[in-house]
Amino acid sequence: MQGRSASAPSQIVTIDGVAASGKSSVSSGVARALGIPYLSSGLLYRAATLLALEDDADLNDEPAVLAALKTHPIRLEPLAEGNRVWQGTRDLTDDLHSTRVDHGVSVVAVLPGVRAWVNEQLRQVPPPFVAEGRDMGTNVFPHSAAKFYLTASPRVRAQRRAQERPEDVDAIEAALIRRDDLDRVQSAPAKDAHVIDTGPLDLDGVIQAILKRVMKD
Repeated sequence: MQGRSASAPSQIVTIDGVAASGKSSVSSGVARALGIPYLSSGLLYRAATLLALEDDADLNDEPAVLAALKTHPIRLEPLAEGNRVWQGTRDLTDDLHSTRVDHGVSVVAVLPGVRAWVNEQLRQVPPPFVAEGRDMGTNVFPHSAAKFYLTASPRVRAQRRAQERPEDVDAIEAALIRRDDLDRVQSAPAKDAHVIDTGPLDLDGVIQAILKRVMKD
């Protein structure tokens, strides 16, 4: 894990937002600028989904999903440049962004036992760090003094994701709208979060907006 830079803030920075709003790229950029790690809660939910799928478990069956996690223990490696998820010596990271995981992760993410497991993994990491997810500022680290929430229209997010995957923009947009509906309970801005519409901004613009606020606070 990276050491803290002399100018890094002592607090936890939380960056929440809707799917494909740029949370991971933004969190990585903010963390690198501050010289601290970032934590991706989404990768842990995706890892739980992947392991359950590989065990042929019903994703709605919480005991079965938790059994897959117990049978195949995983470890999050929180680096500023990008998190990795390991199952022993196997690097799961690249497999976590497959279409089948995309389709299943919202189902797994609403399971209370899985959410408790993910939150426990994150809370074991000593600050300072940037925490990225759906409810970092509202549930996992509500005491954070620097909270941000990223949003953008489904079309903008679909166009961005289409640049990463050989899929139709309309299909991606439809999937994101369904995902938004499923995530609505977990994903909402904290009352004291700074909401940023990433639609009109490029990646560096979002990062700089967050850094300006973090260093000001």
